[in-house]
Amino acid sequence: MAVRYTLVESNTDVFGNAGATYNRGFNIPGGAVDEFIIRIQATLNAAGDIVADTGSMITALRLVLNGETITDYRANFSNDATVGASATSYFFNSMGQGRALDVNVSGTAKDFYLRIPVGRNIPAGISRLEYTIQYDGTGAAVTNPALQVWCRYNPNFAQTTTIGAPTSFLSAGGGATEQVVVRVPQNVPGFLAGVLIQGGTEADTMTSARVVSQSDYSIDIDMWRALNGDLMNGIMYAQGAAAVAGQGLLTFSQASLGLVFLPLFNLSLKDDLRMQITTGGAETFTFTPVIVSPVVGKPQPSQVQTQPVRTSTSGAILSDSNAQV
Repeated sequence: MAVRYTLVESNTDVFGNAGATYNRGFNIPGGAVDEFIIRIQATLNAAGDIVADTGSMITALRLVLNGETITDYRANFSNDATVGASATSYFFNSMGQGRALDVNVSGTAKDFYLRIPVGRNIPAGISRLEYTIQYDGTGAAVTNPALQVWCRYNPNFAQTTTIGAPTSFLSAGGGATEQVVVRVPQNVPGFLAGVLIQGGTEADTMTSARVVSQSDYSIDIDMWRALNGDLMNGIMYAQGAAAVAGQGLLTFSQASLGLVFLPLFNLSLKDDLRMQITTGGAETFTFTPVIVSPVVGKPQPSQVQTQPVRTSTSGAILSDSNAQV
């Protein structure tokens, strides 16, 4: 079976003048779901209403598929007023370039794509997807809002991906080194592919981090950016001021301040993730785990009965007659 794209939802759940939260659920066809694609389109009142990329407007995103939370992402700070990659775009692109992209052809016309890795074999028939999406406000009117959700079906995906709920930690600052225990879901099998660390502001308040099980020494932030590919101009983002009509243009950078993604190379889940971080200021950090697991078996069957119902005409006759001896 080849890759298949299916549009499963269209609405106007888009950012606006003020911050907003949308909750919505809808049915989707069963099959091998590789990823969900969210497309957001809108027209700003002025190009300066969003200075960072469009992903900066998304402050939280939660996906629940058939009652299972598969994505629980939350931005720890808003950087929509600063040129650069947003936390949303940085995080999803850390799981593969091209997962968060703007069509940067206009300072006011926004067209943003967010591709969320899923990797689930869901039952044949009808399944249910619920989302909660929270936006920051632009401070001005927004017109022509449109949101689409697409499913990409692909029986050849290699992994199931779960974005776990973040663990928060209030640092002491002042150059102190402190231990952080990042909690991982107990009901999700697999391995830790990586963790997103977000500071409380657009500044590298955290100066170093150590993954206890993988390093004997602390590693400073620039070295982590070398290890995760950021320093190879690995961060791409859109800024309205650099828009090119017709062709579009993305900007490269080596860092998104206040953010760093740590690759963990499928660390086992036999324990929570234990880290040590050194910080120069007191602020609240969040640690968002990315969990992957191998795909086992075929698509889930639809709901089945587990108790057999044994019927017998002669047995029913005997029971009704009460003539048992």
